[in-house]
Amino acid sequence: MTGFSLRRYLIDNAQWLGAGALLTFLSSFGQTFFISIFAGEIRAEFGLSHGAWGGIYSLGTTVSALVMIWAGGLTDIFRVRVLGPVVLAGLVLATLAMALNSWVFLLPLVIFLLRLFGQGMSTHLALVAMARWFIATRGKALSIASAGYVLGEALLPLIFVAAMAFLDWRWLWVIAAGIAALGIPILMRLLQQERTPQILADAYSATGMQDRHWTRRQALLHPLFWFMVPSVMAPSAFITAFFFHQVHLAEVNGWQHIQLVALFPVFTGVSLLAMFAAGWALDKWGTARIMPFYQLPIALGFVILATTDSIGGAMIGLIFMGLTVGANNTLPSAFWADFYGTRHIGAIKAMATAFLVLGSAIGPGLTGVLIDYGVPLSTQFLWIATVFVLVCQLVWIGVSRARREF
Repeated sequence: MTGFSLRRYLIDNAQWLGAGALLTFLSSFGQTFFISIFAGEIRAEFGLSHGAWGGIYSLGTTVSALVMIWAGGLTDIFRVRVLGPVVLAGLVLATLAMALNSWVFLLPLVIFLLRLFGQGMSTHLALVAMARWFIATRGKALSIASAGYVLGEALLPLIFVAAMAFLDWRWLWVIAAGIAALGIPILMRLLQQERTPQILADAYSATGMQDRHWTRRQALLHPLFWFMVPSVMAPSAFITAFFFHQVHLAEVNGWQHIQLVALFPVFTGVSLLAMFAAGWALDKWGTARIMPFYQLPIALGFVILATTDSIGGAMIGLIFMGLTVGANNTLPSAFWADFYGTRHIGAIKAMATAFLVLGSAIGPGLTGVLIDYGVPLSTQFLWIATVFVLVCQLVWIGVSRARREF
């Protein structure tokens, strides 16, 4: 795509791409990279150990994963312009709940709401819309929409960590609620005319394996889905764990928290480049050729983080992690549409998203307990790197078998 044609593409599709980017940006308030910057304040406020805080976070996230199996399927029934404002209203309530809650027994409920409406539904709604609305340029659309998440990841931790020097952490959650609330009228304005009304969805649909549209039940009975599940869960589990324990990681390595957070824009910049590169690559070669290999860089990134105690070494590790994270924002959503078709993509991807959210529940809880039992993060990072290598092998097996069905 030339510079002129890309500019024309962005202009012609600005309102739909903008809606996707807005949803992924606002999902930041339910993402671990944002919630975890308040980990020290939350643990101190409620008197929680690393393991206890990780357990609460895992509990709330696990329940949100279970609810996502049902809630994610709503994207096959309701238009984005109907469902989107409801999801953002839920996110506003969740952020206000974090600001106002003073009871530890309600903390899992607050985490559940943040994870369901933020990490879960906001992201799911945006990516399902891109996969359904765009066919020939699906990779580019997913990359552009995911840029909202990347922007939030780059800017919000740095801004809010700096703001904690001047404002109480609860007031920062009130500010987050205000930002999410502003997103509701903007989203409604962008989607005054939705790209693909539900009644016209068949005209814009694309089939998957065996030249048919797979239902969620059929996908769950197909071996490819289960070969892919570890590849969905692993990045979610261990990227979440990394950001969740960022305060502890800085402490054990003798860094100031702001020094580590200052590296996040580098990580995000690499993620952004990798995301657009992956979008271009999948439009050119398809997801089948790329999926088995794109998680290898993150394995190397965790090895580097395990073996360095310098902030410069951490930056190199984050660069390799960013290569996989950027591609991960684009490739999986396109993969489900490519292999299973788009008619039931909301329900199928909802199941995949449930496993993704479940992974993000397991990661912080497991690593938090191991920290409490004296297993340092450096050792855990080496184990995590091994997991990613095994995941790549499973994907290669699953995709190699499934390609025969085209």
